[in-house]
Amino acid sequence: MATSTPVDLWDLYIETRNADPRILRAGALEKSSEGRQREALGRLLPQLGGNASVNRSQREDDLARSRYNGQAYSLGLSQLLYAPQAWRSYQKFSALTRQSTFEYEEARVQASIDLAERYFAALAAEDELRLVQAELDATARNHVRTEALFAKKMARITDVLELQARVDLLKAQAIEAANQIEIDREAIAELIGRSLEQPLKRLAAQPNFLPPQQSREFWVETALRSNPALLARGQALDAAQAALGEAKAEHLPTLALDLSAQRSDIGYEGTATPRSDTYVASLGVQIPLYSGGSTQARVASLHAELDATQYEHQALRRQVVRETRTAYLNLEASLNRVTALQLALASAERSRTATEQAFSYGVMNAVDVLNSIEMEFRAKRDLLQSQYNYITSLLVLYRWSGRLSDTDIRQVNSWLTASQSAQ
Repeated sequence: MATSTPVDLWDLYIETRNADPRILRAGALEKSSEGRQREALGRLLPQLGGNASVNRSQREDDLARSRYNGQAYSLGLSQLLYAPQAWRSYQKFSALTRQSTFEYEEARVQASIDLAERYFAALAAEDELRLVQAELDATARNHVRTEALFAKKMARITDVLELQARVDLLKAQAIEAANQIEIDREAIAELIGRSLEQPLKRLAAQPNFLPPQQSREFWVETALRSNPALLARGQALDAAQAALGEAKAEHLPTLALDLSAQRSDIGYEGTATPRSDTYVASLGVQIPLYSGGSTQARVASLHAELDATQYEHQALRRQVVRETRTAYLNLEASLNRVTALQLALASAERSRTATEQAFSYGVMNAVDVLNSIEMEFRAKRDLLQSQYNYITSLLVLYRWSGRLSDTDIRQVNSWLTASQSAQ
């Protein structure tokens, strides 16, 4: 592993925000939606067009032949006065633009959660390798001691063999743990778009973990108001309703104001005439009468799509409530588990020390030593994993409640350190 400057969660978060294809895709779709909204608005605004033509004509009849030049210029302005279909189309694309904005935020939040989970999974893998190596050292030390006692006829051969078997097993586990580190680092590399060679900053020895300051129902209510995925689905529902209104508007008339001005010296069939200026103002009404039933069929289809969107919104709303409550419960449980495991680790360390001392006196056997060592390192593993679970549960709670921000990532990042005390 590279010995360069360690990176932390915030460093990788900045890289992910600029490199994760999901975020980049959502940003591109947001820009596309903004363009479609502006296009729909343009159909409601005045439409101005101009024409110009210059020609050279030759006319022949029984009496004479003539050649002459002609010019014609025109300018036309059209403005929709009553166009329910175009207005509903603009409402639809406005809702789709807001939906894409929330979907972009959802993609950013989801990428942040994925990064945090993979970051702490990588730390857990590194913890596993360190703990396996430490357990291997402790077991090997007792194995050497047992061989010395066996040589003096003060230990049984079964004790030596059991410790040797445990040493061999731990060596195999160390190989597996080292491989898992590389796998977890590759998972981070997928998000940042490059190989991850730098070491990762680790959790400080005494992180300042606090219980949630608000009630569970507060977080649920916040999620129902602020969750970006739920807000995006709400905008999709508005867009579906507008699309249905757009289809129904095909039965309604359209009223437009047209203004035109023309200057020309070209007469009927290209004959030369004196120059004339013409100004026209007109109101035009288009009334749809019958389109073969296609409009009604489209209305029925969009009505069914609206129902499907409503069901999707309802399902997501229930998921948001469930996920928020689950994250809150996991956060509380993780914090309580951290406190309990700190006490369990202290007890396991004292128990292992006492067991090793008793074994040297011949009071306990190798199995007792192995069990005490395994209990101590299991408590260490569980403590570290509970700390990671607390952090990820906190971020997941922010994620579902719609409150995950750069400040929250910085808060978690403040618990990381590159000092050796964290190792």
